[in-house]
Formats: sequence, C-alpha cells, structure tokens
Amino acid sequence: MLLAERRQAIMDRVLATSRVVVGELSAEFGVSEETIRRDLEWLEQEGVAMRTYGGAVLKHSDQAPPPYATRKNTNVEGKVAIARLLAGMLQNGDTLMVDESSTALFAVRAVRHLKELTLITNSLNILQEVSSQDSWHIISTGGRLKPDIMALVGPKALSTILGYHVGYAVLSARGVNTQLGIADSSDEVVEVKRAMMAAADRTVLLADHRKFDRAGFVSLGRLEEIDQIITDRPPPEEWKKRLEDSGVKLLCRSEQAQS
Repeated sequence: MLLAERRQAIMDRVLATSRVVVGELSAEFGVSEETIRRDLEWLEQEGVAMRTYGGAVLKHSDQAPPPYATRKNTNVEGKVAIARLLAGMLQNGDTLMVDESSTALFAVRAVRHLKELTLITNSLNILQEVSSQDSWHIISTGGRLKPDIMALVGPKALSTILGYHVGYAVLSARGVNTQLGIADSSDEVVEVKRAMMAAADRTVLLADHRKFDRAGFVSLGRLEEIDQIITDRPPPEEWKKRLEDSGVKLLCRSEQAQS
C-alpha cells in the first residue's frame, strides 16, 4: 500500500471510530509503529486528530465537523460512487437545490455533462466549481457566510430557497441514526437543509456507509421525510428494513452492479 493510501485509510478510520491505536494499525498495515506514529503526526498537522499515548483521537466533536478540506479528501472513492449513481438519475433540464456538503461537491462534478440544469446552492465551493457551466442556470442563496464550511446561512438564504420550487433537494448529513433520524452539526446548517427539503418534490440524501449509526447534534428530519438514500455500500440488514419500513428507496453501488 502506498503512503497516501495508508494515510487515507487511517484518516477514514479516525473519522469513523474517533480513536485509533498505534499497535493495531501497525499490525493491520504491516509497517512499523514508528511509521504509524509519523502518519498520526501528519493527521495532527492536518487538523484531523490529536495524538495521545499509544494512538490518536478525533480532534473534532460531533458538534464541530472536520474542516471542509479534510472532509473533501475523505472516502473519495465512496463519494465518487455516490455521485455517479446520482448522475444516472438526473436528466437535462432538471432543477435541484444542493447543500454545502463535500459529497454534494462530488455529485455536482458528476453531472457537469448535463445541459440546461438549474442549480440553487448555498455552497461557495460549489458555486466556484460550476462557474464555467455556460448552459446552466446557477443561483446563489445569498445570506451570511459561515466560514468553517464556506456556506451561506441565515434568513436571507432561507428566504431565497423558499422562493423557488425544484425537482430535487440533494443533501448530505453528519449521520443517520435511531435517536435523531437524519442529524447534522448545527442549527444554522439544518435550517437551510430543511428549507431545501420543503422547496423540492423529492429529497435525495447522499450518505456514505460511515454515516449509518453516526451521531449528530441537531435533527434534520425523520427518515420518512426523505425519498431516497444513495450510499456507496449496502448498509446493515436492520437499516435496510428500517428504510423499507419508512418508505425510503435505497440505491447503492453493489446493488446496481448486480442488477
């Protein structure tokens, strides 16, 4: 395994479990403990983890998600798979609202071949990404900048969103769990996503496999309030049944490959 691949795998592990142990990582990846310590030092410099005696812990709590640059480079393969599945659903001329999530950025990249798409977003990163899409109708929500996620929030953003009606709300979240349903990191972020859900005919949640049973801080909504979940790996059987009972359509890479 290449250095970059190992460090990406360790980063994914920290984000998923909040804690890693040097000895366990050394055995798993077949490298020395000193090599793992250098990897953890790199993670600390990236702002993802804080080294402890014998390992490292996630630096950010559920209430404060990792920096956008870190999230964008986490589980890239899974996000690309999710984005491709979404792209297969959309057509020229569709209208959609897209949130500020890193997964949504990959989704937008995957549909750049479409024409006459109407895109409404509160994400400055996505606005920059699609600025050269000449045939698209691109609308910013406006609002107050939330610098840690490079997103626009607040009353102005909500007012803009609720002034439109679109076919799809394409969202991600911090976690999907039995306590809060769909959960995210802050009230301001959740307000914008709820408004997008209210303005759309269909809500599609982009959630890689790490999001199931992950905690959050604020409830975004019940499972019954979304129409579809797109994920990169099949969730546990109990989650499949829960989604089915809630009327949520599940789309994932492996199931599509079998069909």
